[in-house]
Amino acid sequence: MSRPPAGGVGAEATRPDAPAKVSGTFEYANDLQAAGMLWGATLRSPHPHARILRVDTAAAAALPGVHAVLTARDVPGDESFGLVVRDEPVLAHDVVRFAGEPVAIVAAEDPVLARRAAAAVAVEYQPLPAVTDPELALDAPDLHPLGNVYRHVRFTHGDPEARGDVVVEATYRLGMQDQLFLAPEAGLATPTDDGGVELRVATQWLHSDRDQVARCTGLPPEKVRLRLAGVGGAFGGREDVTLQIHACLLALATGRPVKLQYDRAESFVAHRQRHGARIRLRHHADRDGRLVSLEADILVDGGAYASTSPVVVTNVATLIQGPYAVPNARVDALAVRTNNPSCGAMRGFGVPQASFANEAQLDLLAAELGLHPLEIRRRNALRTGDRLIYGQVLDGATPVREVIDRLAAIPLPEELPARLSGLSEAAAAVRLPGGVGRASSRDRVVRGVGWAVSAKNLAFGEGLPDESTASCVLRDGVLTVHCACAEVGQGFVTVAQQVARTVLGVADVVVAEADTMVASAGSTSASRQTMASGGAVHLACVAVRDRLLRHVARARGVPREALSLAGGQVCLDGRPLVAVADAAPGQAFRATERWLHRATGTFGDAAPMYVAFGYSAQRAVVDVDPELGLVRVVQVASVQDVGAVVNPTQLRGQVEGGIVQGVGMVTMEEVVVTDGVIRNPDLEGYVVPTVVDAPEVVSEYVEVPEPRVPYGWKGAGEPPLCTAVPAVAAAIRDATGLALTASPIRPEHIALGTPAGTAAGTAAGTAAGAGRTGARG
Repeated sequence: MSRPPAGGVGAEATRPDAPAKVSGTFEYANDLQAAGMLWGATLRSPHPHARILRVDTAAAAALPGVHAVLTARDVPGDESFGLVVRDEPVLAHDVVRFAGEPVAIVAAEDPVLARRAAAAVAVEYQPLPAVTDPELALDAPDLHPLGNVYRHVRFTHGDPEARGDVVVEATYRLGMQDQLFLAPEAGLATPTDDGGVELRVATQWLHSDRDQVARCTGLPPEKVRLRLAGVGGAFGGREDVTLQIHACLLALATGRPVKLQYDRAESFVAHRQRHGARIRLRHHADRDGRLVSLEADILVDGGAYASTSPVVVTNVATLIQGPYAVPNARVDALAVRTNNPSCGAMRGFGVPQASFANEAQLDLLAAELGLHPLEIRRRNALRTGDRLIYGQVLDGATPVREVIDRLAAIPLPEELPARLSGLSEAAAAVRLPGGVGRASSRDRVVRGVGWAVSAKNLAFGEGLPDESTASCVLRDGVLTVHCACAEVGQGFVTVAQQVARTVLGVADVVVAEADTMVASAGSTSASRQTMASGGAVHLACVAVRDRLLRHVARARGVPREALSLAGGQVCLDGRPLVAVADAAPGQAFRATERWLHRATGTFGDAAPMYVAFGYSAQRAVVDVDPELGLVRVVQVASVQDVGAVVNPTQLRGQVEGGIVQGVGMVTMEEVVVTDGVIRNPDLEGYVVPTVVDAPEVVSEYVEVPEPRVPYGWKGAGEPPLCTAVPAVAAAIRDATGLALTASPIRPEHIALGTPAGTAAGTAAGTAAGAGRTGARG
């Protein structure tokens, strides 16, 4: 492979927003200010399910300094919104369906007064029975006019009655995980002179937000302009509308700029977390370890409103087979409505739940058959040309065996020394489970090793147009890129610059602020923006290059085909002719191009359901104190299929961040909901990994270019988390000998042998005809 140009695709490139972020001068949405700005606040229901009998705003409106108090009757446009299904009211008007549902919004001179005014709105509720168990929701009276089932996905593959020599089965339960981005939601809405509104907001999808704001405010889309404010993390939690419509309604009602900003507790109830799920799996295999069939029953708790639940349950169902060839299958998956908080997109989008369960099953089979966990995965690894259980034939890069073999070659870390003498007290404590609390001791520690492999769909699918548009302008050697892609930390601003430097050979590339004045780039989710918006920038840069070279050919009287660009120079027959910056002084070369992935379809269509897949293999090493149930993740070795490395530093950051997030999901993070109410909506009760908890990460990559994509690249943001969750769980099972069928794995599951720790799957050989407890992974 030729050496990449300085700062181009494949080279190290510094993020343009890095200096401001590390120096503290970067403006996040929470920092927004405007002259004459009012502050907004939201009154939310304390009940998970109740009828609204009366709303009295008089006391709130009478407070000096309060400029607006709005309820459902003040919504001028559509009363409901939603990312996939418009089933959620802007403000509840007759029934509240989850604890925290907005009932009224206010605008006042300062944030303290705004909160006082919201609290002064008097609401009389009639509590109704709350349905908080998703299994009970299937037979409960409808909680919404659209019913209690968001989507029911059922399909078979091959002969669903096929049986193998060995069968393993278990039920797995997964809790809710919060995205816990560092900067809670914030936005600033400003009325415009044409009767419209401009909203600066931290979001993942500018055009989706704009369209939902326009419908609910009754404005035409052209009178609603969104600009991306600085985003302090996202991970899927900013894909849904939270405060966007409310801020715009208040700005339009008051005629003044209005800022809405949530604190941490409000953020927990306002955005959508990762879905909790129950997954029952049965796998059949032959004596050689080849998979024969898969049976899956999946139940996903979507909470009160749809968000992305219909799509997430499809992801769980279609990717439950993992990266393995399965000739026969039966899958039955449901996403249901409850009175729990709504769930939606989070990094991995259903695949972490599926991987946790499926990979545990592979370990049970390996133990029953006496195979190494990597060997059973290698024997069943998907290849290009294989048909997946829902019908799609793999026609892209499928290097599953390659990532497995590369992982197998990575050395294990050093064993924990028998004695920790020679280290300071603090340094010795950090190396033990429990960390600086010094709760553990070396003589109790048991080491475990676990492996996992995952497959993650990349980009949208099932017929959703997966497109992006970018505009590029080259003037005097400076290229300006304008795209609506939301930069949420994933690094599109760097990718855009790298593509421009590679195609045009210019060093000076400016990425303009993302807004809705350019066509949509789609959501920053699904590991898609490098492919989609990077692809759009590539097409636009190629078009600009061609226009520049045609101009030089005409001006210099030379053949166009003899000209090329390299190193910031227009070259004639490979020799420098004129610098790009001097080729057309004062003249601008413009291009706007749209990138569109190949068409996708749904079940039974000729078109594939998904655009592409990324594969990842990981090995986790953990130290466990079985007596106290404490876990320290020592190392995670990762080999990821990335198509082509775009930026080594940025890629390493994505892998390390995803792994730490996966460690959190499986060892400590859980949104605790009882009786429909979140009980730990803060950083005291919701525990996340810190730098002390972060394991050593060894990252390697497999580069097999994906067809139909510029440079052959693949999205890389989600697979690390999808694989870390089952890998760490497998390592803890290896250390403890417990089945550990629930995530997160809590200390009591290990130390006390509670049902989630001891309820093992079963493994039965048909020759023996008897079931027994599954062995360790």
